[in-house]
Amino acid sequence: MIGRALMTMWLAATETIDPKSVGIPNVGDPNSVLTNVANTVYTVAGIVCIVVIVVAGFLYVTSAADASQVKRAKNAIIGACVGLVVILMAFAITQFVIGRI
Repeated sequence: MIGRALMTMWLAATETIDPKSVGIPNVGDPNSVLTNVANTVYTVAGIVCIVVIVVAGFLYVTSAADASQVKRAKNAIIGACVGLVVILMAFAITQFVIGRI
């Protein structure tokens, strides 16, 4: 068992592995990949926040003046709005940092 591990470590140290040899296409610029992934995450998070606001608005309208339901809906709307602000700030920060590199 130890011999196999040592052999694997030795092979790993002597072999050069590039992305093409293991079937990964050439990625290109790492900044563009990071930007694309971050933008996708921000888009999905923003859509989730909008859906939460719509659902909370529906709960607010259909609460029939039940204080606990109104409070739950208001808290959901406030949380989703805070989430949108955080997402926008994160987007601005990452765009600033990626633009500097």
